[in-house]
Amino acid sequence: MKKIIVICGPTGIGKTSFAISIARRFNGEIIGADSMQIYKHLDIGTAKPDIEELKQAPHHLVNYIDPKDDFDAGKYVKAADKIIEDISARGKIPIIAGGTGLYIRALLHGLFRSKPICKQTISQLTRELEENGTAQLYQKLKNSDPAAAEKIHPNDSFRVIRALEVCQTSAQKISDQQKQHNFKNLRYNYVKIGLTMERGKLYERINQRVDEMLDRGLLNEVKTLGRNGYSFDLKPMQSIGYKHMAMFLNKDLDWEESVRLFKRDSRRYAKRQYTWFNKDKDMNWLKPSQFNDAEKLIKEFLT
Repeated sequence: MKKIIVICGPTGIGKTSFAISIARRFNGEIIGADSMQIYKHLDIGTAKPDIEELKQAPHHLVNYIDPKDDFDAGKYVKAADKIIEDISARGKIPIIAGGTGLYIRALLHGLFRSKPICKQTISQLTRELEENGTAQLYQKLKNSDPAAAEKIHPNDSFRVIRALEVCQTSAQKISDQQKQHNFKNLRYNYVKIGLTMERGKLYERINQRVDEMLDRGLLNEVKTLGRNGYSFDLKPMQSIGYKHMAMFLNKDLDWEESVRLFKRDSRRYAKRQYTWFNKDKDMNWLKPSQFNDAEKLIKEFLT
């Protein structure tokens, strides 16, 4: 079974620089596990590795698909599997780095396969989405399957609709089906390192990073995406930062409120990531400053 290193943790904690240091130390190549960095053209708001960082270590599954293209955990696993095979064949170490827990879990333990989709119910729920909006549909899911809603972002209409469809057409909620599956498959031999720090300090870093993104021109990036035909209704454009700039451009929010909500939602996202990763019993939690401890852990794993 192939060995891989996993570096994960909440947004803004420094996963990119940490993963680059690990890659340089252990002759590795980095495979992104970020559901937003995977898109082309969305650069500033996704905190993609910059040109200098990309020079320091090879990166894969960054700038991989167009924002208009559909992408999910299944497609991620298929792409990552091929890259892991190639990296390993060249005698190097694959390093999975990112904060999208769903992608990481699917890669390590396989995908949960629920029953076939009922197209009629999906169509009905899609009409509800168009008529009433995402928030109302998400509230419906919270009422029907709170455990599933907790794991799905309110703006992820595809997964919200799928979970509701299972609720309406199956005797068992999707969260109960996932609990039974329990993701027991082991697809790779891995060591998992989660980066952590005091919550208040992390939130300060996140607020500062938002300011830096704005200073670097996130608003202009969103304007350019709009001019190039990327609708603000696209799923990637509804992600944190991009939707806030879009709401400002559409005059739904003034500047101060859009920035406030951008920072608030970024902090809330970090909290949700902690909630997800804290459930991993095989996680090795380290502070970003504890590189020597990570080095020792990985050495033992690779021996």
